[in-house]
Amino acid sequence: MTSHDVQAAQRAGFLPVILGTNIHGYTHARSFHETYGVKPLMIGKIKLGFTWDSTILAMELHEDITDDDAFVRILTDRARQLSADYQVPLLLVPSTDIYVELVSRHREVLAEHYLMNTPAEPVRQKFMDKQRFYEMAAEHGVDIPETQVHQIGEPFELEVDRFPVIIKPANPNQWWMNQHKIAGHKKVYRLTTVKEVADVVAAVEASDYRGALIIQEFIPGDDTNIWDSVLYVNTEGTCELVTLGRVALQEHESHLVGSYTAILSRYDESLMLTYKNFLEAVGYTGVANVDIKFDPRDRKYKVMEINARPGRSSYYTALLGHPVMKYLVDDLVYGQRKKLTLAEGDALFHVAPRYILRKYVTNPEVRSEVNRLIKQGKATNPLWYRADRSPKRLAYLAGRHFRQGKKYAASTWRDGLS
Repeated sequence: MTSHDVQAAQRAGFLPVILGTNIHGYTHARSFHETYGVKPLMIGKIKLGFTWDSTILAMELHEDITDDDAFVRILTDRARQLSADYQVPLLLVPSTDIYVELVSRHREVLAEHYLMNTPAEPVRQKFMDKQRFYEMAAEHGVDIPETQVHQIGEPFELEVDRFPVIIKPANPNQWWMNQHKIAGHKKVYRLTTVKEVADVVAAVEASDYRGALIIQEFIPGDDTNIWDSVLYVNTEGTCELVTLGRVALQEHESHLVGSYTAILSRYDESLMLTYKNFLEAVGYTGVANVDIKFDPRDRKYKVMEINARPGRSSYYTALLGHPVMKYLVDDLVYGQRKKLTLAEGDALFHVAPRYILRKYVTNPEVRSEVNRLIKQGKATNPLWYRADRSPKRLAYLAGRHFRQGKKYAASTWRDGLS
């Protein structure tokens, strides 16, 4: 902390405290820095190159940060010191599911020290538990894939009858906590035979994971059939922002599938209002990130999940002139209310190098648009930020630039997508 940092926070009228050290956290930090000139404090557990040694944020690592008692102690102790040093309100921004869960669970204690807008714990649990989420979505008329829920410990018989099928956990946080105890653990499984399904179920049964498994028919189509929506619902439960994007490319390593590396901005009023109306109806508040896949067989957009936080690609809201972090600040710090905005624009967000996009975006229409936006200077990789001049971080990004080519070449998730 320097006197300049304190003065910047006092001019902005708040200090952001970001939980999590990954890409999500960095794009939040960049948004705060370029919008308000403020240097956030980032608290996390693991040293990651995206954020380590960054000059636009201050970093703290705590090995026990995800332990409930330690989490409360660390956050309350830091709040007292930060409030004394900065003398401005503290804005708490969890960037991943585990931190959203911890914040929601300890909201009453944290609210004495921080401003925050995350879903109330009963609502968050409904979104985090995929079984309950799919039931709730179906009740409100939101399209979802054909889905079977298998509770670990109960007899199993496959009901989904078209292959490939996807298997993923109903409780992602518990899934990751047990990852080393599940033979062949993956974030998401894509399987083509009954035997493969039975083998995965058996491996999970033999682990300490006791949640449910979600088994879904795999919706055909490559990465460009995936869509993304970011919404902000204010603390009064009214939606103020909806954005929509079409995925041009996602990560192709099996443990990172579902993490988008390139998104094209889109506008579809009917679709955007569907998600806005759903979140308002179920009492959601905060930032939501909707993962969607277009099913060419019935031409429906089917929701895969809704994350109770910004996604790592949610920075594309800033490229449309509506940074979601600004909505958070206006709501919590300045007490401003906004009318609903269905954002429009022409932008390409990407965190994969352009040479990767040119090689692995194979849909002709999408590939042409990617090339157009690059040529027109409308493509942005938020990890490369001119105001962040850390030599160590820049060296990491340069190495990552070349490593990604090897990772995409070695990955197999894309095979057989269509």
